[in-house]
Amino acid sequence: MSDRSLETVADDEAPQFGELSPPNRTLMGPGPSEVHPRVLRGMSTPLVGHLDPSFVEIMNEVQELLRYTFRTDNQWTIPVSGTGSASMEAAIGNLVEPGDTMLVPTNGYFGGRMASMAERAGGEVVEVDAPWGEPLDPADVEAAFDEHQPDVFGFVHAETSTGVLQPHVPELTDIAHAHDAYVIADCVTSLGGVEMRVDEWDVDVAYSGPQKCLSCPPGASPLTLNDRAMDKVLDREEQPRSWYLDLSLLEGYWGDERAYHHTAPITNVYAIREALRLVAEEGIESRWERHLDVAGDLKAGLQDMGLEMNAPDEYWLPSLNAVRVPDAVDDAAVIDYLLEEYDLEIASGLGDLAGDIWRIGCMGYSARPQNVEFLLATMEDALAEQGFDGA
Repeated sequence: MSDRSLETVADDEAPQFGELSPPNRTLMGPGPSEVHPRVLRGMSTPLVGHLDPSFVEIMNEVQELLRYTFRTDNQWTIPVSGTGSASMEAAIGNLVEPGDTMLVPTNGYFGGRMASMAERAGGEVVEVDAPWGEPLDPADVEAAFDEHQPDVFGFVHAETSTGVLQPHVPELTDIAHAHDAYVIADCVTSLGGVEMRVDEWDVDVAYSGPQKCLSCPPGASPLTLNDRAMDKVLDREEQPRSWYLDLSLLEGYWGDERAYHHTAPITNVYAIREALRLVAEEGIESRWERHLDVAGDLKAGLQDMGLEMNAPDEYWLPSLNAVRVPDAVDDAAVIDYLLEEYDLEIASGLGDLAGDIWRIGCMGYSARPQNVEFLLATMEDALAEQGFDGA
């Protein structure tokens, strides 16, 4: 270290940067989606303390709005302080105890992440298999339960890596509950954009991220647990390995007591409150229908160009369209061209589908006709640059 103290460093030696000016992108990738202007305005609201009576009222409102969006009456419904991965880890790390067995899917990238989190929580992981690009078959889930008798079953409702929507959710939950297991649903790319009914479909725990169909910056991530799941959490013999995500401690802050646990990300809570108000104003079922209609136009336009969807129609995920990369087309070159020439973001494949698909989001505020028209026109140009004519 220099002999000089920090106080003696000349001002001209301090780092100098200009004002923040990121490019103005059209976000049509797997997330984040474009943020609604009202949400951005909400984030400029002055801060109050995280135990201020006015903020406690905001917390109550956010919880009620989350219940509406999840379609649940669960008392234990909160925004976890962190990204969607934090709500994911809160769900798995609290429900899975050392010695528990968790059944996870192999049909996408995020089933693998479930497995990793369950193992870190001290659980034993077993798998129910399905190819990447296909949903789980209830018969295979039943067979996996008969073989392994897991304590917890996790599935991905909307698999961001493959563009596949998991049908038959009530069938899956019925199988799990017949074996006295708990069900965790990954709703990161479906909440607020694709039909999801936590109570009616008998899901014990569901988590999501705010930056997808809710069109909210990441930082406060939805999580809901029913009484049965929360009883398991509160009756654990061994504490969860994460203090920060320990739901028995967070219960003191988000429950009736409102006792200090950590400093909540106040601006992010403002943001998700406004994002959820937009959901309620539009109406959740109308919002599901908008995503279906706008994404349907996107899908039809891509197919008119001669492109193929990765998922069959019956498993197609409106909020995340996985599009097969044609032979002799460089997927990365198309992505780079759209970004450099048009400030338009789409993404490549993950895991087993890396290089084979493009992932095109149609979520939240990004799910607008003008965005779809822009994407189709620019995609046609990018493909022409590659010599693809769709014939």
